[in-house]
Amino acid sequence: MRITDKTNPIEYRAQEDRYDEMIYRRCGNSGILLPTISLGLWHNFGYLDNLENARNILKYAFDTGITHFDLANNYGPPYGSAEESFGLLLKRDFAKYRDELIISSKAGFDMWPGPYGNLGSRKYLIASCDQSLKRMGLDYVDIFYHHRPDPDTPLEETMSALDHLVRQGKALYAGISNYPADLAEKAACILKDLGTPCLIHQAKYSMFERWVESDLLDILDDNGIGCIAFSPLAQGMLTDKYINGIPKDSRAAKAMTYLEKEQVEAQLPKIRQLQEIAQTRGQKLSQMALSWLLKDDRVTSVLIGASSVKQLEENLESLDKLVFDEDEIRKIDDVLGES
Repeated sequence: MRITDKTNPIEYRAQEDRYDEMIYRRCGNSGILLPTISLGLWHNFGYLDNLENARNILKYAFDTGITHFDLANNYGPPYGSAEESFGLLLKRDFAKYRDELIISSKAGFDMWPGPYGNLGSRKYLIASCDQSLKRMGLDYVDIFYHHRPDPDTPLEETMSALDHLVRQGKALYAGISNYPADLAEKAACILKDLGTPCLIHQAKYSMFERWVESDLLDILDDNGIGCIAFSPLAQGMLTDKYINGIPKDSRAAKAMTYLEKEQVEAQLPKIRQLQEIAQTRGQKLSQMALSWLLKDDRVTSVLIGASSVKQLEENLESLDKLVFDEDEIRKIDDVLGES
């Protein structure tokens, strides 16, 4: 795979006013500020995707103040290809801006055959980080996460591997993802004792997935850890895509995805009611869903994907209306069955 320079041969120069409009929040008790909107490369950056489109998305993101690009070893498809694509684009357009970027990667899911290519062992995490750095052409990542808890590996072993990577200079900060509240607190204590505080927790959080509100957000706040919400649009359910049913070209209509047709059908009444509330706020449903997450200052950033510049542009408009009045909060909670 290569970049087709014929379509856009002009050298990329970032906009000089790129930091003027973006809102940044401090990540826990650290010195790191993250953009309230971060860009995830789970989809649309693999071998099967258009690299020129990916390039345009990254350029627009950086030009609008998005400094955080989030990857993982198994993003693609196939596994590893998102990191390779990003590495090509980094070399092509962003190498001179490296010190302005927060680049993160993760390991924890199935990556290569055999007993050492999955979960949370020291061997897997360190080998995976080395492979990710090679794919991206980097000396270090800014954040390296353990992608999910491993019930069969001692938590001390997993956290010591993250600490080791930081001490080696292969990662500047350590993070965790998909950890329930009790394990997140234990992991934070272990990392603190090792001398490598946990910077950030990446949690699945949206209007349809509110588990973090019960105790995780408080635990993170008490421990000085930032929170970045992934899947904030619930795999596309919190958009206008499904208002009139399930389009044939949508994710829910396809096999081998994380969104089932039945899930969408069950949520359709709520989706339509939320759409009406969004319209009264002068927003699209997707924009309101992002604004709703960011109304809580404990949420450092929301992690979105984008298949086009237009989609990214629309999502960034969510930052124009982050305030909700009490009546709007009540109506949303009524729809979601929360009180």
